[in-house]
Amino acid sequence: MSDLLERLRGRGWRVTSQRRVVAEVLDGDHVHLTAEEVHARAAQRLPEISRATVYNTLGELVSLGEVLEVSTDGRAKRYDPNAHRPHQHLVCSRCGVIRDVHPTGDPLADLPAQERFGFTVSEVEVTYRGVCPSCT
Repeated sequence: MSDLLERLRGRGWRVTSQRRVVAEVLDGDHVHLTAEEVHARAAQRLPEISRATVYNTLGELVSLGEVLEVSTDGRAKRYDPNAHRPHQHLVCSRCGVIRDVHPTGDPLADLPAQERFGFTVSEVEVTYRGVCPSCT
């Protein structure tokens, strides 16, 4: 069973066949699929699943904090099931592929106090950009 599905069951989430398939499609490392990609993969397993069901399920998973919605460079939103392990993203500026990265250190240490303008910073979001091996 997928980690995501286990977490959802632990929260008492009603697991229908459609929801199960969406959760299974999202399972794995470095998964950053668009809603259309989730639908296409889910439909291979459960042909009768509708786009509306996939979109509604993704919205619910984001609301629950079990999946992150990732937007980069005005491209389609992508869905990241790695919501419970702090990480940043590495994005290919040509094809848009996204990989999870786990840099060491504290990114807040790079922000001097005078650059915080009195803010109490609660989280940091860093996106690394470059060109992936497939695009070079």
